[in-house]
Amino acid sequence: MISPLAYIDPSAKIGRNVEIRPFAYIEGDVVIGDDCVIYSNACILSGTTLGSGTKVYQNAVVGSEPQDLHYVPGTPGRVVVGTNNVIRENVVIARSLTPDTATTIGDGNFLMNKVHICHDVRIGNTSVLGISVSVAPECEVGDCAILSSACVVQHSVRIGKCSLLQSGCRVQKDVLPYAIFGGNPAAFHGVNKMVMKHFKPEIDERRLRHINNAFRLITAGNFSLEDAVIKIHEQIAKDPEIVEITDFISSTRHGIIRHVAKED
Repeated sequence: MISPLAYIDPSAKIGRNVEIRPFAYIEGDVVIGDDCVIYSNACILSGTTLGSGTKVYQNAVVGSEPQDLHYVPGTPGRVVVGTNNVIRENVVIARSLTPDTATTIGDGNFLMNKVHICHDVRIGNTSVLGISVSVAPECEVGDCAILSSACVVQHSVRIGKCSLLQSGCRVQKDVLPYAIFGGNPAAFHGVNKMVMKHFKPEIDERRLRHINNAFRLITAGNFSLEDAVIKIHEQIAKDPEIVEITDFISSTRHGIIRHVAKED
C-alpha cells in the first residue's frame, strides 16, 4: 500500500509489494526494492538504493548530505543498502562524498534508534548497531559485529567480524575480529565466544583455544605487532580464524587496540 499522503518523486523506482506510510518523503534517483516498508516521516533522499525487505522507521533519514567540511553542496553521492535491514527511528545515514564511491550497508543488519552513519562507511552483514552509536567517515564494520549503545567509532577505523564493543566505547584504532572490547579508552576483554558459536556453529573448543592463544600473543606479549604475527604463524595452527586475524593485523593503517582491561 502506498499512501496518497506520501511524497514520491515521479522518477523514483518503487518495487512490488512496497508499503509507504503517510508523510513519508522519497526523492528522485531512488530505488526501493520489493517488500520494503517506509514508515511515516521517513526520508529517502537522492542517490539511495534500498534492497528488498528493508524497513525504514519514523524520522529516519537515508541519503542525507555528508556533514563534512570538504563536501561541496549539490555534489551527488550514493547510499546502497542491502536486503532485509531494519533501520529504526531517527537513524541518519549519509551518502558518499563523491558519486564515485558509496556508503554501503549489507544484508540483515539492525540499526537501532539514533544511530548515525557518516559518509563512505562500509557495513557488512548481520551486524547490530545499538542506540546512539556513531560511526565516523570511511569506517568499516565487519559481518556479525555488535556495537552496543553509545559507542563512538572514529575516522577510518575498522571493526573486525564477530567482534563486540560494549556500551560507551570510544574507538580510535582497529578492533580485532572475534574479540570483546569495553571501557573508555577501549580495552581487550576476551574472545567473543557467544557470537562466534551463534554465527559459526562449526567452531569447536580447540579452535577457540587457538584464537585465545593468538590474542594472548597480541595483547600480553612484550613485542611489536609484526613480531606477534610471526609468533602466531610459528606457534598456532592456521585455522581460518587465525588467518583472518593475522591478515587483519597486517593490513591495519591505524594500529590495533592491544590494551588489556584490568580485572576488578
